[in-house]
Amino acid sequence: MMRREISLTDDGAYLVGLFALTVATGVVDAVSYLSLDHVFTGNMTGNVLFVGFGIADSGVVPLLNNVIALAGFVVGAMVAGRAVRGRPHKTRLPTAHLLLLVCTAVGILVLAVVWLFSGDPVGFWLLSLTAALALTMGVQAVAARGAQISDVTTVVITSTLVNFAVESPISGGSGEKWVRRAGAVLSMAGGGALGALTLETWSPAGALFIGGCCMAVGVTALALARRRERSKIEAA
Repeated sequence: MMRREISLTDDGAYLVGLFALTVATGVVDAVSYLSLDHVFTGNMTGNVLFVGFGIADSGVVPLLNNVIALAGFVVGAMVAGRAVRGRPHKTRLPTAHLLLLVCTAVGILVLAVVWLFSGDPVGFWLLSLTAALALTMGVQAVAARGAQISDVTTVVITSTLVNFAVESPISGGSGEKWVRRAGAVLSMAGGGALGALTLETWSPAGALFIGGCCMAVGVTALALARRRERSKIEAA
């Protein structure tokens, strides 16, 4: 019983890492949307709509790119789900989840370096880069769930906004978790702004590299939070 109590009262340490991963998602989506022919690789709600627009032949967004991003994200999530299934751990962030997050950070950094030396993505390279980014973000979405903080998923903001509004004092709620929910929204927006600004002042590959660095910071923070939680459990 004591183990569970300690695990659930240490949200703050994990939130730092999750916010950093959310910033990274904002950066990556800014890069993919602004530089990879209007496609999201982290937030799939927009891509589902874009696929619908493409099927209707609206001429505004490309269908193939968004289908590839959607498929890549789903495949990444499925692979990650398979990797973490049935692997319990005494802390909230099991080892398998943490290792997957390490892989996502390394993957984004590698893609950024490859992009930097390969030039502007066109044709097959553009589609491959889109698929790789989406797959990586799908893995992150699953791995981040190991922290067990549903208000900060690192890739989804709509449900967070709904909870923020419904449970606010104005709606008659307690407003107990408004800080973390606001933090998630601001982190995503801040990441988008950072990505767009870096893209304009440096390059798309440079912006993606910044996103990878944000991921690395987030993973490091989560690893430290996990270590802290484990120490508390062992001390108890």
